[in-house]
Amino acid sequence: MSESEILLAGDHARSMLRSAERRGEVERLRRGAYRRVPDAGVSSTDRWSSARRRHVDRARAAHAQLRRPHWFSHDTAAVLLGLPVWRLPDPVHLTQHYRASSRAARDLRRHVLPVADHHRDLALGLPVTTLERTVADCVTTLPALDGLVIADAALRSGLDLEATRRLVESRYRGGARGSRVLELADAGAESAWESWLRYVGWWAGLPRPRTQHPVRTRLGSFRVDLGWPEHQVLVEFDGLVKYRRGALGPDHDPDAARIAEKRREDAITEATGVRLLRVTSMDARDPQSVADRLVARFPPEVRRGARRDPLLARPR
Repeated sequence: MSESEILLAGDHARSMLRSAERRGEVERLRRGAYRRVPDAGVSSTDRWSSARRRHVDRARAAHAQLRRPHWFSHDTAAVLLGLPVWRLPDPVHLTQHYRASSRAARDLRRHVLPVADHHRDLALGLPVTTLERTVADCVTTLPALDGLVIADAALRSGLDLEATRRLVESRYRGGARGSRVLELADAGAESAWESWLRYVGWWAGLPRPRTQHPVRTRLGSFRVDLGWPEHQVLVEFDGLVKYRRGALGPDHDPDAARIAEKRREDAITEATGVRLLRVTSMDARDPQSVADRLVARFPPEVRRGARRDPLLARPR
């Protein structure tokens, strides 16, 4: 993906920018900052990537306009570091050593905190907090699900978990929830939706699952997203995108994908005697229903012992 050109009102005639905006050639990112519209628009199947790109460009625009030291932080830093997020932040988050004036822009969320030298990094050419500082900020300030999505991905990216835990434990606010999220984090979650599915299990009070549980079948070895082999429970998040024509490229055949997935599922059931429980993004509208379906797969003694964790809010 090519980098968008950022245009500052101070460097260009306002009449030129207004005319270009009317023609659809540029769009306003924030007061006094525009970007050239990305080539050929973005298809409806790529709206999430488009929204991430716009957030990155808003951060780039803010960086070009700010004159005093700052580091992009919290979930904005997570986006800049390439981590998935459960929902994109609306304001751009940054941390600075000074308080902004009452006239400061409302589209920036400024955190007035020290940023030690060893907590500073660069991402996409922008000043950001390090991976460990970013995760600590996120798990102590965001809802637990949002923090878990970021923490899972950060572990896959080489997060120093002990250093992050020390940062979280030093926080006056959010430390208990942040510590719980780090305890639940698992590098085996390969997408935000897999993190969400595991979170629903935690929220329902179920025991810890194995991520990417291996199963040997007559067709070869497969991995199942979540497994509780001791309770004969196997669960997968089924990404519907692979069943849409053209969604994964012009050569992708959704009918072949359906057949391959059916053969895989049948082989797993034949090898284990367990019928996979499948969950999709459409099920996220009713997390209680997903939780009930999960709990129903477990033996009575586990169902009776399931207790909600007060640190884990209802997923949304």
